[in-house]
Amino acid sequence: MTTQRPSVPRQLSIAALLLVGVAAISVFGALASSSNVDGWYSTVTKVPWDPPNTVFAPVWTVLYALIALAGFLIWRAGYRGGSPNAARGTLTVFGVQLALNAAWTPMFFAGYPMFGEIAWTLALVIITALIFTVVALAWMSARWSRSASAIMVLYLLWLVFAATLNLGIIVLN
Repeated sequence: MTTQRPSVPRQLSIAALLLVGVAAISVFGALASSSNVDGWYSTVTKVPWDPPNTVFAPVWTVLYALIALAGFLIWRAGYRGGSPNAARGTLTVFGVQLALNAAWTPMFFAGYPMFGEIAWTLALVIITALIFTVVALAWMSARWSRSASAIMVLYLLWLVFAATLNLGIIVLN
């Protein structure tokens, strides 16, 4: 089977769509956390390995750009012209991880003032589901792009680290 490459305008359109979608998730998360980082979050007891708040924005910015790139690489590898994208199952899991990612920050940061400490536990459930989804995505994306799979592994490492911070707040407070 001959692999047909999408046109450059089509590739640019999909890349832009992915970047805008991932950027929207980033902005949504920033809005949910901005007033809380210097609020309740600054007063809770955190694990000793919790980095300074200034670390999170640059790390997430790089990760979000890489996540968009991974989605693009998977989409492009599965492109078959007029046919449905051959990587649509992997792209569906990619979408699920985006939705879970979009849910974690508002639940963790904005959820606490509304729901109290249960928000931290719900956030831990969300990030745990996200971790399992990213494990599946790393495995599934290897078929389409080793680079996309490697990006998912890097993202997974950060998520596991973030989950320890989430769990630490639950245990220590």
